Amino acid sequence: MTGTGTALPLDPERGTLDKAAGENFPVAPFFLPRAWRTDLMAVYGFARLVDDIGDGDLAPGGADARLLGVSAREAGDRLVLLDAVEADLHRVFDATPRHPLLRRLQPTVRRRSLTPEPFLGLIAANRQDQLVSRYETYDDLLAYCELSANPVGRLVLAVTGTSTPERIRRSDMICTALQIVEHLQDVAEDLGRDRVYLPAADMKRFHVQEADLATKSAGASVRALVAYEAQRARDLLNEGTPLVGSVHGRLKLLLAGFVAGGRAALHAIAATEYDVLPGPPKPGKLRLLREVGVTLRGKG
Repeated sequence: MTGTGTALPLDPERGTLDKAAGENFPVAPFFLPRAWRTDLMAVYGFARLVDDIGDGDLAPGGADARLLGVSAREAGDRLVLLDAVEADLHRVFDATPRHPLLRRLQPTVRRRSLTPEPFLGLIAANRQDQLVSRYETYDDLLAYCELSANPVGRLVLAVTGTSTPERIRRSDMICTALQIVEHLQDVAEDLGRDRVYLPAADMKRFHVQEADLATKSAGASVRALVAYEAQRARDLLNEGTPLVGSVHGRLKLLLAGFVAGGRAALHAIAATEYDVLPGPPKPGKLRLLREVGVTLRGKG
């Protein structure tokens, strides 16, 4: 691709998977067994494709829409594209998918005996993003995270063959926390998409108006609100962290990395004195490594 923005990607699959490098935590780090890395990247590719559709971030040129069998006339309709992905997902389980990312997912589904439900949850979350742009209460936001975040952790446990009811419960806490952290990092970006993931009831409690979120720097009320939501995320992470100690070997290191990514991001948010409006606070690598060590020692 050139720097002009006019060249079309030759490989939509490759472009989507390349985005893994920009995540808060490694998607499939080098230390995992190759089979796990292959399957986790297949799951990531599906999740990234669905998110890019929901956010309107597909590569220009309409290649993904064509691959999904969507006409050029409807290629800009996100709900139509999500319906097409859902139809292709069902082909993963009983036919041959159209999109290369779903064809890549099919061997993983068969090898790990995965079910459609977590994948359908991710689609439902992005469908909800097209219809719901504000959340009245924290419980409403948690229900959204049940669709948008928790399926990812459940899929990691399924791919690694370590699912139990208690591990799923702890994983859900971690994933919800990570989703809330991401929302806090992206308050300004989300507002630019006409989305607000700060619960309206909490905004009212802290005397925050939406106009306060559109400024270049956060005032005291916004900072207090962000600090409050950050503490909620921190508490969820702490509740979910025993998941790390319940597994062994390289999976333990992977899960510690997920928790550490959340804790390091929360530290970065706190380091800005909770002023997230200039841009997403991002943790440095040294802080992330430190948090990995703290998590592995069962502290924090």
